[in-house]
Amino acid sequence: MNNIFRTSHLRTHVPCPPPKGRCEGGCHRTIFFFLFSFILLLASCVNEDELPNTRQGNFEALWKIIDEHYCFFDYKQQEYGLDWNAVYNKYKVRVNEKMTGEQFFEVLGDMLSELRDGHVNLSTSYDYARYWKWYEDFPKNYSDTLERRYLGTDYRIAGLYYRILDDNIGYIRYPSFQTGFGDGNLDEILSYLALCRGLIIDIRNNGGGYMTYAEKLAARFTDEKILVGYISHKTGKGHSDFSEMEPIYIEPSARLRWHKNTVLLTNRSVYSAANEFAAYMKAMPNITLVGDRTGGGAGLPFSSSLPNGWNVRFSACPTYDAQRQDIEFGIEPHYSVSMTEEDFLRGEDTIIEFARSFFTK
Repeated sequence: MNNIFRTSHLRTHVPCPPPKGRCEGGCHRTIFFFLFSFILLLASCVNEDELPNTRQGNFEALWKIIDEHYCFFDYKQQEYGLDWNAVYNKYKVRVNEKMTGEQFFEVLGDMLSELRDGHVNLSTSYDYARYWKWYEDFPKNYSDTLERRYLGTDYRIAGLYYRILDDNIGYIRYPSFQTGFGDGNLDEILSYLALCRGLIIDIRNNGGGYMTYAEKLAARFTDEKILVGYISHKTGKGHSDFSEMEPIYIEPSARLRWHKNTVLLTNRSVYSAANEFAAYMKAMPNITLVGDRTGGGAGLPFSSSLPNGWNVRFSACPTYDAQRQDIEFGIEPHYSVSMTEEDFLRGEDTIIEFARSFFTK
């Protein structure tokens, strides 16, 4: 298999897929949206009886599932000329009934890589394929060695890691929205940091997780109901069959809230729910994004099965920022800052240091 769509044994730090029957990214926002999502989920399942459990039948089933339910065809045709019918013709000739399972898996994985979507993957009992190139061709702009320097050994943990830096700036490190926290945790963190001049929230390398936590955290940074984005859902099998955009709002938390300036640190490995969180925060006043463009992943994923039992996950509901712009390929920060080798050798994180200097302007 080519190095664009790699199998699971080459990477082990992939965010876990969402629980079966639930999307990874906010189906719970409203009952209204949940009902639409449930309908979409039912519609996305291809009956195994429709196509035979042969190499060709499974190929046709996979292409059809994506053709009828994937949500970014129009956008990706515009961005880089994706033609799903041409993809069909390209890969159909590579399929024959004498192929081994591994060979067939490779062909299907290569076909899915044409979508350039980290939420699209194919899994079997023995392998897992996913598109990685959305972040691999970009600078990391993150160092776990330097993270340990800034957190030190006396940092606190309340679902998130946090401490007060020596210039009286609060620092919160949140590496994954898979890790949960409660309202009491956030009250404890914000109370501890209350006397700080400002706050840095570092979500670099956060590959996503549960939108519940993204919404809960974002709600601590607004005093009023605020429009943070939009979402739509498929209404038919055509590539352009979508509902009108439905607004996404963040309601202010009834608990302790943060009112001082905040800097959110991002890099290319910010994805999925973390990408959504960055969009939410960018829509709020007193929040500044610093670092690199996020990795994207703006489609809420759903799953379906092929006749042979292999599972395919794909982006089904597109989300947008507060300006109705597509964020599938990431979100630009207010200030683009990259880590430098010189700073690294001095034991300094260029992006964190820029954020610290921001509070002295």
